[in-house]
Amino acid sequence: MPSRRHTLVRHGLLLALIVLGLYGLLAYVALPSAWSHYEHQRGLEGQPMLTHTGQGIPGDPLNVGLVGSQEDIVRAMHVAGWYPADPITFQTSLAIIGSVALDRPDPDAPVSALFYDGRREDLAFEKPVGSSADRRHHVRLWRVLARGQEDRPVWLGSATFDRGVGLSRYTGQVTHHIAPDIDAERDGLISDLVQAGMVEVRYQVSGIGPTLRGRNGEGDLYSTDGEIWIAVLVATGQRRLQPPDTLPSPALIAAKDAIWKAVMGSLPQR
Repeated sequence: MPSRRHTLVRHGLLLALIVLGLYGLLAYVALPSAWSHYEHQRGLEGQPMLTHTGQGIPGDPLNVGLVGSQEDIVRAMHVAGWYPADPITFQTSLAIIGSVALDRPDPDAPVSALFYDGRREDLAFEKPVGSSADRRHHVRLWRVLARGQEDRPVWLGSATFDRGVGLSRYTGQVTHHIAPDIDAERDGLISDLVQAGMVEVRYQVSGIGPTLRGRNGEGDLYSTDGEIWIAVLVATGQRRLQPPDTLPSPALIAAKDAIWKAVMGSLPQR
């Protein structure tokens, strides 16, 4: 007959196994599943949410989306004050070097190529800051769905802020370094489009998920709540006079975002 001590040990081990099992289900099944939501754009479920460099190094995460034709995007970005980036050529490369070295404007300076699902960006735009191309807001965009929920093309992009020029942590090449708060860049781009009257509807879908200390293809740190904000653009340039409709996210996602903002707000500024 087992002693009372052996019985308590056995019950304690059983309880520990139950707790460990519940933790595993919660942490690795329930929460990841609950944090993935595509109810407003179901065709994006299962799509990769990270870009790569030409060397195959994980690059900038996707954090923004636009719904509309290429013409809708070019028109909306122009009205919002964003410039199309020039392609990389010998001449444009010399121009950006001169802009940085001589502190002179280059509002349509080229951006380095990133790859999504094996192909480089379809479109790229930038918004200069200051008097040279070493600091700028920029976004790369890829057409991911020919027809989404709205029966229009869906584009995903990576919006980041170039804070200065330096050397890549991984390759040693001269490159731009990004600011770590990529959510601020995502929100800033959407805000510019909204203020320009170019957005009919906006909503969230899941991106890479909450990331506190990610690194992009140049070795720069970034943090993100892991959500992609998608803006459905006005068609044919018809400017919207009232604020866009905002579709709600699931309650768990809203709670996660609130917790994330509180945590990030309590951390020292980098």
